[in-house]
Amino acid sequence: MTTQTSPTTDSTAPTDAESRARLLRMVVAAGGVATVISTLLAWTYTDEFPGDLTVYGYPGGLQILSLVAGLLVTVFALAGLGVKGLRWLVPAGSARALQMLALGAFGTTGYTIVAIAYKLGGLVNVEPGGFVALVVSAVPLAAFALPDDTRQVTRPKELPSWAEILIIVGVFALGLYVITYGIDTEYAELFTGYLIIVGFAMAGLNRSGLLARLSALTARYRQITVISAFAAAAAFPFTQNTDTYTLIAVNILIFATVALGLNIVVGLAGLLDLGYVAFLGVGAYTAALVSGSTASAFDIHFPFWAAVITGGVVSLVFGVIIGAPTLRLRGDYLAIVTLGFGEIFRIAMLNLDGDSGPDITNGPNGIPNIPDLEFFGFNFGEPHTVLGFELGSYANYYLLMLLVTVVVVMVFKRAEDSRMGRAWVAIREDETAATAMGINGFRVKLIAFALGAFLAGLAGTVQAHVQHTVVPEMYQFAGPVPPNSAFLLAAVILGGMGTVSGPLLGAALLYMIPAKLDFLADYQLLGFGIALILLMRFRPEGLIANRRAQLEYHEGDDDPSDQGGSGSGVGLSKAGA
Repeated sequence: MTTQTSPTTDSTAPTDAESRARLLRMVVAAGGVATVISTLLAWTYTDEFPGDLTVYGYPGGLQILSLVAGLLVTVFALAGLGVKGLRWLVPAGSARALQMLALGAFGTTGYTIVAIAYKLGGLVNVEPGGFVALVVSAVPLAAFALPDDTRQVTRPKELPSWAEILIIVGVFALGLYVITYGIDTEYAELFTGYLIIVGFAMAGLNRSGLLARLSALTARYRQITVISAFAAAAAFPFTQNTDTYTLIAVNILIFATVALGLNIVVGLAGLLDLGYVAFLGVGAYTAALVSGSTASAFDIHFPFWAAVITGGVVSLVFGVIIGAPTLRLRGDYLAIVTLGFGEIFRIAMLNLDGDSGPDITNGPNGIPNIPDLEFFGFNFGEPHTVLGFELGSYANYYLLMLLVTVVVVMVFKRAEDSRMGRAWVAIREDETAATAMGINGFRVKLIAFALGAFLAGLAGTVQAHVQHTVVPEMYQFAGPVPPNSAFLLAAVILGGMGTVSGPLLGAALLYMIPAKLDFLADYQLLGFGIALILLMRFRPEGLIANRRAQLEYHEGDDDPSDQGGSGSGVGLSKAGA
């Protein structure tokens, strides 16, 4: 009698689900390659659309962005397939990262085709190559059929210290290139495409776990990170041939510095200030009056250091004067009072014109002809040659404002980590409980208010000399052009309250978008409001949030870092906070 034995199953053989996932990744990779190839075709027949998309053989304008998106999709799809040398790109899994990158490729290409049709008057202006690009860029969307392969980010294999330092330096060099490319975009369509691809690429990198590993690396080499960040920022003027885009960078730094000061008041102390731009105006007007302007009511000319200190101190005094009687209020009442102060300041500057009041600010005409700063014989208004590069006046002011930003960041970090900073956080979380524990809530809030006003005043002194004039219209509660109180508060909330890099990123975005998309001037505030609604719904902790905020806003989530955290790791829980 013979005994039948059932055939053994090879445990190493891929299952049907694994084979299907592998096939899908191959389809996504093929779609990425096809997207890259499609950028070598002509997408329109006329050069009236900016960027010249009429040439076969090499991409131009928005096609370059689609090419980059296709390359990212291809590389990450190959990493998901386990190709050696690329697996380090997806420490947290590739499926969710590929979904974001696929949306970036399709969104950038689709936006380009729509922009061509809108600008030139119909789809008839799109060449067959454009339609081919649109179809093949949709292929990577097959990533949405991939099973979720999210996993815990493990500690990577340690590299030599010099290699890890080179990685940090390389990341900041790449960041400088990406930011410079965005600032240097010459037309609105290219900048819009840039925002699409950068937004989805950052989301993809976050979901892949790369940002988590980079965050751990920068935390290990904090000094190298700070030096690299400063060096990358200082190198920006050397990448510019003219002062056109350097002026945008200067204003971004001014906006970001003021937003950091507001972050002390709102992010750390939890005080809703809707009139903060007035302190910027106090510093600017003070500097204008004491810096030797021909329109100044006072015939005095302070040196640079004295004008900066005067502007900061006067703003601090105003902060104390306004804060002392109002900081006993809470919530909406405090917001209404600070909003009133901001409007009172602007109206007062309008009325100090010699008719409605003393002739101090020249009313609506403001104070023009503010001379350039001069420090130890160095005139910031004159071009200077440094390392063989000629830096214009705005480049000089950019480097000065960069130093001011560094000082403000140091003050913020020291204040945050101090006993006073912990008291601010306690007041923000629960003022009643903090008071019961012995914290003088009024004194602590007044210090936060005064320090924030002082930092805004410092930025205002530099702004007055960069603009060479100050007028009351520059310091409104809301308007289409930042900085104003609404945009400052939005920069803090958008970037991430209580963090350093959050307000810097929020300020950069909220200044660059109005500056680059001036064709949407009539709809900017509408778009601004929609963006805030979406932010509050999908990412209430801000673009760059600390761990406390992530856990607070996503307490019930299994993976709070997947809500778009700044690389704090995958699978965080309150127990691990």
